[in-house]
Amino acid sequence: MSELPTEATTTAREAGPDRRKEHVVPDLPPGVTPARVRSFVRRGRLSSLTKDRVERLAPARSVPDGPFEAAVAFGRTAPVVLEIGCGHGHAAIAYAAAFPERDVLAMDVHTPGLARMLADADEAGVPNLRVEIGDAVPFLEDRVADETFDAVHLFFPDPWRKQKHTKRRFVSPANLDLLARVLKPGGHVLIATDQDFYAEHALAEVAAHPRFEARRVDRPQWRPRDGFEAKGIAAGRRINELRLDLLP
Repeated sequence: MSELPTEATTTAREAGPDRRKEHVVPDLPPGVTPARVRSFVRRGRLSSLTKDRVERLAPARSVPDGPFEAAVAFGRTAPVVLEIGCGHGHAAIAYAAAFPERDVLAMDVHTPGLARMLADADEAGVPNLRVEIGDAVPFLEDRVADETFDAVHLFFPDPWRKQKHTKRRFVSPANLDLLARVLKPGGHVLIATDQDFYAEHALAEVAAHPRFEARRVDRPQWRPRDGFEAKGIAAGRRINELRLDLLP
């Protein structure tokens, strides 16, 4: 769920080695629980290119309003994977292409990134990919039934470095509860991050949670080395690959 800036600032960030824009975010008010805390920041207006892509391509890949029903959204019954914070969609498209027998729902709050993904998915010709623009937490809370997804992918989420923003990290007790509810028995969560402190944070949160067991795994071969992964490698950082297995 990597928080992404507007199209105008994306180029500027990509010009330098791993330049993540510093967020100016107010402290959390007393009593606010992590489940209701946004793990992203919205910014910017939409360009004409983004609007055109969304208007032309989104209708064919958007899921219907209301409760999420995978068979209705994809037109078939198959294993379903949710990617949270898909960014420009490189990983989601690659997964859909590598596993045509499975369906992929890719989510992000960043409309320009999803618009680019729509264009790339159209060119790649992957029929098993759908998109949802919005925050994953209320989507999962309000629209997803128990035991819906076979797996959840969380690649390079915003690490929220400052101690006062720790509760904004997606991996939290409340969100782990939520993921445990929407995963099918035997399901799992894949996490990738180039920030060691975030990996340790995730491992600590999972160690204290009764429904998941965490372990380090090898990098999935199907995932392209774009975006934050490429920048992390260029900066000399290791890529932490974690798998959280849902316990009975």
